[in-house]
Formats: sequence, structure tokens, C-alpha cells
Amino acid sequence: MLRTSTFAFAMAATLLAAISSTSLAQDMPLSQILIEGEEWKLVAEGYQFTEGPAVDAAGNLFFVDVPTSKILKVDTKSGSVSEFVTDSGKASGLMFGSDGRLYACQSANRQVVAYDKEAKPTVIATDLDVNDLVVSRKGDIYVTDYKNSRVWHISPEGKKQIVDEGIAKPNGVILWPDEQTLVVSDNAGGSLWAFRIGEGGKLEHKQPYYTLELGPQKSPSQADGMTVDVAGRLFVATSQGLQVFDPSARLAGILLKPQKKFLSNVAFAGEKLDTLYVTCADKVYSRKLKTQGISNQHALPQPK
Repeated sequence: MLRTSTFAFAMAATLLAAISSTSLAQDMPLSQILIEGEEWKLVAEGYQFTEGPAVDAAGNLFFVDVPTSKILKVDTKSGSVSEFVTDSGKASGLMFGSDGRLYACQSANRQVVAYDKEAKPTVIATDLDVNDLVVSRKGDIYVTDYKNSRVWHISPEGKKQIVDEGIAKPNGVILWPDEQTLVVSDNAGGSLWAFRIGEGGKLEHKQPYYTLELGPQKSPSQADGMTVDVAGRLFVATSQGLQVFDPSARLAGILLKPQKKFLSNVAFAGEKLDTLYVTCADKVYSRKLKTQGISNQHALPQPK
């Protein structure tokens, strides 16, 4: 099993050194972060296909209804939902950068744009098939190209390059808290692929680091969007539910989907980044946890 390779141990050791040793001195079962009596709560409904949850500096959640091309904003204090962008070019993946702009993959326009606070877009890169993206604190962008089985890197200066090919259906993409490791989900496979980030944004040491639970039928994972918390746990939306892994790639447990429909993505939001939000077909749900997420607009908090 490749998970126990020298590279795998080296990656885990790198992350463990970057976060509190006390939180990782023992196994990290899902029960550590669950709150008794807390279940999924309905946040928004009445959409066609929700995707791309992203959190701003105030903890508000943004998401996209892909077929209608709208980007919506959830005020996480009041619970009110408002329209942020009317025509997003069929945006899918969203993420805020450390500059406060909302970066978006416009699949219809084959480009990546960044929206300012007034929802005015600036084109970042063009002529690439886009699905999801992650933005580092330094402004590096990684984009998955589901159609052509590629991963792209876009530099802070806007230069693009293909940095990986060969994952069957690269879908979700996320950085570890230290931003030295990139993880890409394979919608058609049973693994999440990890890379060390090299010079100039290039990807190195490709490994199927996380092994997904596929269920009794061993059907494709439908692995999609991901997020991480301050302790290095990774949360990934799959057909089996929201799978949660510890930094050493052990499966901590699976949170059941809030409804039986397709689970597409996940993000932490709220003022303290302690509430998990998921996009699930026509609805958006939330669930409070005993952990905090990561935002490149905030200082990295210490795990409890």
C-alpha cells in the first residue's frame, strides 16, 4: 500500500510539525469533533445544483447555483441569502484569496476571474477548461481540468502551466494548512492524490495518499470538493458521504449526507470558522463542529 511509503510518512511528518503535537498524539476519531445533539441544518433551498462554497473575511458563505449561473451570499449571522452575481459564466469552483477577492472558475467562458466587493470581475487566466480551484496565501492558483484530466497552475503574475496530467477525473482541489502539499480528488477513482509543491508552483512526488471508502458495490467515489481544518483533517464530499481523514491519511469516519442527493462540496464558514457547510444538489446545509477551518484571509489558528 503506497500510503505507508517513505514519501507518505514524510508528508505526514511535515504537516505534524506544523500543527500542535498534543492534538495528534493519539488517534483522531470523528467523535473528537462532533457536538452532541448537533445535526445538519437547512441553510438554503430551491436551487438546481449548488456548488463552490467559499468563505469571506467576515465568515459569510458564498456558493453558486451552476445551471442558473448565479453566485449567492449567505449572511452567516442572520441567515439571510442574497444574490452576489447574476451571470457568473456558469461558475463552479469558488474561493476567496488573501486579497479579499472571490476567485471563480467560469466553465462557460473557459477562464478564471476574480470578483471585487462590488462583484466586478477581473480576468485572471483564459483558454483553459476549469472546474475547481484553490488559492494560496501568496496568490498561486491551482485549477482542476476535469474534461482533459489536467491540473493547472496560475502564478500570481497570471502565467499558466500544466502541472499534472493523468488523474482520470480531477475534481476538487485543496492545500494542506502549511500550503506545501496539494491534494486533488479523482471523481472516477478511489484515491485522493497528493503532491509536494516545488519551485515555480510545479508539482512533485505524486502519490495516491488517501484511500476512499467506496461502499459494498465498489462504485466510483464521486469524490468532489474538499476542505481542511486547523488540525490537518481533510474533509471530502463523496457518494458515501462526507469522508474525514487525519493527517496520516487514516479514515476518521464518515458524516452521512444531509439528504440522499449528490453531495458536491464542503467549506468552513461562520465568524469563528467552526461551522461546516455543504452543497448538496438543490440545497445548502450547515453543521457546527468542535474544530475550526482554514481561511487564507485570517492568521492560521492553533488547534485546540
